[in-house]
Amino acid sequence: MKKPSHYLIYTGLALAVIAHGAQAQMRIEISGVGSNQMPVAVAGFADEILAPQQISAIIKADLGRSGLFNVIDAGTVNDVNNIDYAGWKAKGADALVVGTVSALADGRYDVRYKLFDTVKASQLSRQDQSVPAQAARLAAHKIADDVFFKLTGVPGAFATRVAYIKQEGSRYKLAVADIDGEGEQTARVSNDPIMSPAWSPDGGKVAYVSFEQKKPVVYVQNLATQARTVVANEKGSNSSPAWAPDGGKLAVSLSMDGHTQIYTVNANGGGLHRVSDGTGASIDTEAQFSADGQSIYFVSDRSGGPQIYRMNADGSDAKRITFGGSYNISPRISPDGTTLAYISQREGNYQLYVMDLATGQETRLSDSTDDLSPSFAPNGKYIIYSTEAAGRKSLMVVSVDGRVKQRLTAQDGDVRQPVWGPFLR
Repeated sequence: MKKPSHYLIYTGLALAVIAHGAQAQMRIEISGVGSNQMPVAVAGFADEILAPQQISAIIKADLGRSGLFNVIDAGTVNDVNNIDYAGWKAKGADALVVGTVSALADGRYDVRYKLFDTVKASQLSRQDQSVPAQAARLAAHKIADDVFFKLTGVPGAFATRVAYIKQEGSRYKLAVADIDGEGEQTARVSNDPIMSPAWSPDGGKVAYVSFEQKKPVVYVQNLATQARTVVANEKGSNSSPAWAPDGGKLAVSLSMDGHTQIYTVNANGGGLHRVSDGTGASIDTEAQFSADGQSIYFVSDRSGGPQIYRMNADGSDAKRITFGGSYNISPRISPDGTTLAYISQREGNYQLYVMDLATGQETRLSDSTDDLSPSFAPNGKYIIYSTEAAGRKSLMVVSVDGRVKQRLTAQDGDVRQPVWGPFLR
């Protein structure tokens, strides 16, 4: 199979990090809104000036980026125990977020919040958190997650993180940031290429491919201790790590038998086992486990060009899934197992598509021409991917219905190959 730049098989953090202080590294541009936005008033938190971060501003930004809410600035509500429901309803708010911040003697901050339904004149939720200064942003994201969940029935994903590769000149970084692009930190830096990051299910480790040994080798790195384990360093290419849902093993793509096939390997590097049964000179690669661990989606050229297949986790019963277009790669499965995201080349463009696996119905989500590396949010409602425009690589987030889009552009360097982290535990 001919392999242009898009198909280098992707031969292509509790965080203890290489010291590069956390700071804002991304600029976000938002376009589009949901079909039915809910009006939500977010009040300034009483005494939030005491905290290192403005809690209410982060909540407003989170809810606004979702595209599902019309965020109303509510000023400051000092008495959070006596709410004028009719008054807030008259101002057009169906829900109201209020809160307080107080400094504790031990240096932490007490962050309290309440969510009210102004239509039913009732309290929907409350949350109290005592957090150190460095966790103030996280506390705000958790509040936004709770608001999102109480008003939509879907868990919010604002308190999650994204890992991605950043290239600055000849240096490559494995970086981790909040999903809003804030607080970027470097987990690994190298003068040799790093690619294909993959979060462990518990969010404590990341697998990736590094060329530091002058060939592609798969590593697993503990983000708290920075300890690394070589998972796959066989003859030839070692690429495309993907975690099993239980975190005990990974799928990898190895060319040790002369042509690339899919293997599983224990997370500690033992127990290598071939799974795919590609014949002749066919290539099987880019494996992804289903959420229940019973199936593996992968890319193969056994039908002549790269297409997406599904097989049982033991390698049996491989069946082709994609038939639209002659070139489909990078399968990613939604957490509920109902939707396939992938990159399809059509009319010379590489674009993000999703497929309803029950019906086979395809939907194109991107209008760019050079997309790569889709990754679902853990709530299944958004997809992050990388794209290129005017020679600059950036990250995009799109809702699964295609209505809401965000572009995240690095202030320095190119960013690519994003992977959305799991819910924090």
